[in-house]
Amino acid sequence: MVDYREILRLRSLGNNITQIASAIHSSRHTVRDVEKLADEKGIRWSLEEGLPNQRLYELLYPERLYKAKVYMEPDCAYIHAELAKKSVNLTLLHNEYKVKCADAGRVPYQYSQFCDIYRAWAKRSKATMRIHHKPGDAMEVDWAGGTLPITDPVTGIVDPAYLFVAVLPCSCYPYVELCGDMKQENWLLCHVHTFEYYDGVPRLLIPDNLKTGVTKNTRLDTIINRSYAELADHYGIAIVPTRVKAPRDKSHAEGTVSYVSTWILAALRNETFFSLAEAKEAVAKKLEELNGYPFKKREGNRREAYLLEEKEFMQPLPANPYEPSTWSEQTILLDYTVTDGLNKYSVPYDLIGESVSVRVTRDTVEVFFGNNRIAVHPREHKRKHDPITVPAHMPENHRQYLTYTKEDFLSWAETAGPNTEKVIRFFLESGRAPEQGFKSCVSLKKYAERYRKERIEEACRQILTFSGDPSIRGLGILLKSPVIGNRAANPLPSAKPSRRSRGITRGADQFRKRGDEQ
Repeated sequence: MVDYREILRLRSLGNNITQIASAIHSSRHTVRDVEKLADEKGIRWSLEEGLPNQRLYELLYPERLYKAKVYMEPDCAYIHAELAKKSVNLTLLHNEYKVKCADAGRVPYQYSQFCDIYRAWAKRSKATMRIHHKPGDAMEVDWAGGTLPITDPVTGIVDPAYLFVAVLPCSCYPYVELCGDMKQENWLLCHVHTFEYYDGVPRLLIPDNLKTGVTKNTRLDTIINRSYAELADHYGIAIVPTRVKAPRDKSHAEGTVSYVSTWILAALRNETFFSLAEAKEAVAKKLEELNGYPFKKREGNRREAYLLEEKEFMQPLPANPYEPSTWSEQTILLDYTVTDGLNKYSVPYDLIGESVSVRVTRDTVEVFFGNNRIAVHPREHKRKHDPITVPAHMPENHRQYLTYTKEDFLSWAETAGPNTEKVIRFFLESGRAPEQGFKSCVSLKKYAERYRKERIEEACRQILTFSGDPSIRGLGILLKSPVIGNRAANPLPSAKPSRRSRGITRGADQFRKRGDEQ
């Protein structure tokens, strides 16, 4: 406001308009106008002692005072309540205010004055939370930078535990949970526990650009991690990551991280925890103390602020509980299996070399090729020595291998002959388990598909004659030998032994001819 008292005082001292305007940092037009009005109304210095500048303004401009009474004052309490509703902003409320003024025959404030009046009211009434943040609109999440040490009671090794922090910007109501690691499964479970703690879901979720949440975030596009997107779809929430290297986009989470680091981590710095469960319980207790701690500048606490001002605006929890899942891209190797990080699971063998998507939940392992699910297995939580295999996924020869038993091999060997049975029994009993000899037995049965049983029996007889440790390799050499081949082709000896060539020799006729010549 212009200092009208100072204008009249400086004028009484003989200063001109330019000097007065320079002294009070006002325009010469304003000074000239005030002097003219003072002359017309007979106002001279010195004024009544203690006459305030506002009263002098009313004496100089009485018509302005009347015009001010024509303005309709905005209902700031109503504006504050309406701003809490979805998609309502000050522009919309100002337009509605102008319509009310027109109906009442009153003059409306312009938009900038309208906003200034509301903000001044909000500041006085400690209701500033809704100026920028609507109830139930957003939730900011992050990992705290500090950790809580967990000591192994046996080895004494100290491992860090990590603090997950979520906060609702409107009521500043936080949720904190301690985790053994920052991997995707814990990241998703912490979100689930947060929604259960709030008993509701906000409209927006604002995370940082960590890999467990965001695959890619550039100026042109944003790609949300598949597991994180699945969580958002289940709860009907939109994920809006912060800009890269822009922590101000989630300033409340950053501030809450700092606050809970003091309230929880620093408060527990002298405690020694020997298990994660024990530490989790201590953190949960500190969280309840934090949310019940009274505000310093207004009545109530964070829990009460949430229940009174924000809870009713949260979306309800879905009827079905969410099951966290992790996705990964894998290439099918020669053993036609995928892995959940602990065990291997089979897929159809004809997909060897193809890229597939693997979805792992707490109880199942699912494999997708394109948009089709090609395999599903119950998840094993203990390490298995062999892959978990479905026979339908195997090639025909591998599937037959699973059907082999010790009795089947012995039964077949009895039909081939006693020596063959001895060799088969040796294969089955030479190892710690019969299954260790299955491969040799299968190989011998395959030889039986190429050679007659008599030939197999003779080979087994010969290998048992000169070796107490028969091998499938030795049997293969004997079966390919031409000697055993002739014996196999003619198992009974002929009356006239066959002659075998011993090279170039002279017959009896050659010697007889030489004798005649002599």
